Amino acid sequence: MALPKPHGPEGKLMPLLLYGDERAAEIKRAEGLPKVYMSSRETSDVLMLGIGAFTPLKGFMKKDDYTGCVFDLKLTDGTMWPMPVTLSITAEEKDAIGLKEGMEVALYDRASGELYATMLVEEIYTYDKEAECREVFKTLDAEGHPGVASVMKQGEFNLGGPIKVLNEGVYPQKYPKYYLYPAEARKLFEEKGWSNVVAFQTRNPMHRSHEYLCKFALESGLVDGCFIHAIVGALKPGDIPGETRVKCYEVLVDKYFPQENIALGVYPMEMRYGGPREALLHAVFRQNWGCKYLIVGRDHAGVGDYYGPFDAQKIFDTLWEGALELKPMLIAWTFYCYKCQSMASQRTCPHGPEDRCVVSGTKFRRMMQDGEEIPKEFGRPEVMEILREYYKTAEKVEIKKGAYEDIPGPQK
Repeated sequence: MALPKPHGPEGKLMPLLLYGDERAAEIKRAEGLPKVYMSSRETSDVLMLGIGAFTPLKGFMKKDDYTGCVFDLKLTDGTMWPMPVTLSITAEEKDAIGLKEGMEVALYDRASGELYATMLVEEIYTYDKEAECREVFKTLDAEGHPGVASVMKQGEFNLGGPIKVLNEGVYPQKYPKYYLYPAEARKLFEEKGWSNVVAFQTRNPMHRSHEYLCKFALESGLVDGCFIHAIVGALKPGDIPGETRVKCYEVLVDKYFPQENIALGVYPMEMRYGGPREALLHAVFRQNWGCKYLIVGRDHAGVGDYYGPFDAQKIFDTLWEGALELKPMLIAWTFYCYKCQSMASQRTCPHGPEDRCVVSGTKFRRMMQDGEEIPKEFGRPEVMEILREYYKTAEKVEIKKGAYEDIPGPQK
């Protein structure tokens, strides 16, 4: 059996990175183009477009694709796409460079000042930020929801059109073993003889429940390989940086997984914390990476209490036939049960909350930051040691209360 086709009507990867002489010439040409500065999220989207992860997009969305995506989960050609991939500009910035439709611009990261891409601006259009947030994030709370806050800070106009990507930032050097393009991951899977690959999305260090999800998938008989795929783009304050998390993934993979059935990769997107909609986006680009399944557990890509614990599972039921080749692997709430003396889930364990070791990711980060003792059943000792070392010198930040951290459980 073959790996799933990349997303979209053409069924082939569409990376937008330029190489060699073509790249050098485009960089030279960019020197004479008006400059447009991007937010960190927009820069990370350029990287995803560049490596082909956002296939079949050819650049930032024009108005019809944007509107279809926000309200109907569809691009104009009918391709399912769940979250906007847009580039915004303020009226002041637009007027300062005399920007008009049909012009070419050079795209620079605002924070670093580095050139990342060139763009043909085919459309300049206004959009309704509140409508986008209501539809995509299901909230207008810019105070508490980082995705909403990001949208509300954007400029009044979106620029739509194709891009040529010229820069990959620090990621290839920072994560040389694990920064895999979709095409490279597909080649790796084929070399391993895998055709039914399940992806595990993570922005946190993996604890025992995460490990159990991956092993449950491997034991299901549906898959022949598990791809632990960690986001290493910008996160919210209090999240653990990519370099530390990669050390945790490495030791877990080396010591607790069979090497013939596991692979580790990272990717440069910035989290949007979009819950159900972001679960669909994760599914889209995991299909581009060659995966047939995506593990979707409790509160996938959520933040705070904006989404129900399994809303990200339910949204897959709303898709139409053929919207995705990838399928979600839906797994219930998992935990360590002291009476079962094993990892278990709501579907397999008959015991009550008082017998379960349940620590949410948010509560875990707060406990580690405050130097509290973590139950040994929560995480592997090698992983906990790496994190304890990190928190000895990490800057303390306010970590707001998570939606599911007050579930009753024993203090063991």
